[in-house]
Amino acid sequence: MTAMNTKRGAYASINGAATTQASTAINAIKDYILQAHLRPGDPLPTESQLCTDLGMSRSSIREAVRTLVALDIVEVRHGHGMFVGQISMRPMVESLVFRGLLKPGDDYRALREVVEVRAVLDDSLTEQVITTWRGREDAAIDAVIEEMEKLAASGRTFTDQDHRFHSMLLDALPNQLFGHLTDAFWAVHMLTVPLLDAPHPEDIMRTANAHRAMLEAARAGDPDSYRAAVKEHYAPLQAALQSE
Repeated sequence: MTAMNTKRGAYASINGAATTQASTAINAIKDYILQAHLRPGDPLPTESQLCTDLGMSRSSIREAVRTLVALDIVEVRHGHGMFVGQISMRPMVESLVFRGLLKPGDDYRALREVVEVRAVLDDSLTEQVITTWRGREDAAIDAVIEEMEKLAASGRTFTDQDHRFHSMLLDALPNQLFGHLTDAFWAVHMLTVPLLDAPHPEDIMRTANAHRAMLEAARAGDPDSYRAAVKEHYAPLQAALQSE
């Protein structure tokens, strides 16, 4: 393991001046990850090495590591050491949910806001989705839609298949951040949707049909039909939320 470069780096500059030893250590560890071009799962220096390289106390390093673990930037595997975390949007998800729960008198506001953002995001990605999926064959996503339709035909919801569909659709795009954002918003959706009453069978089938329409429009290179299908996809849920 090479020694850490402890000079003030790009992340620290963006983040502003550190106010404590722990925040200085947090910025330095982030800078090291960036400057070393590490990826999720790559090993990090030991706690002792961090103390030596950064010239900081063990307590400051431990506090910094605890914070970075909470942010999913660092992962501690007991008996194996520290590694770069998955750097997911889980912390953002938890903040969004908690933010919604802090607003009394409207249990559905957080979900309404998330659904609105998801719908806007899907609509805004129309051209990119069409460019990527025009004429593209993928048996896996076809199978997911078939699962949706079978479940919908029996009046059952298809939460897992819904998530897989959107993940597969956006994971194919060059910009992977869109998929990560969708996963984050989906997690909020799943934490708050149990507050709603069970959907009507006709709405379940309507939503399943909208997923197929989205994929068919994308493959056909038809942006207008794709946008219409996106709108149709969210319509039942938005109507249910407005009635609450």
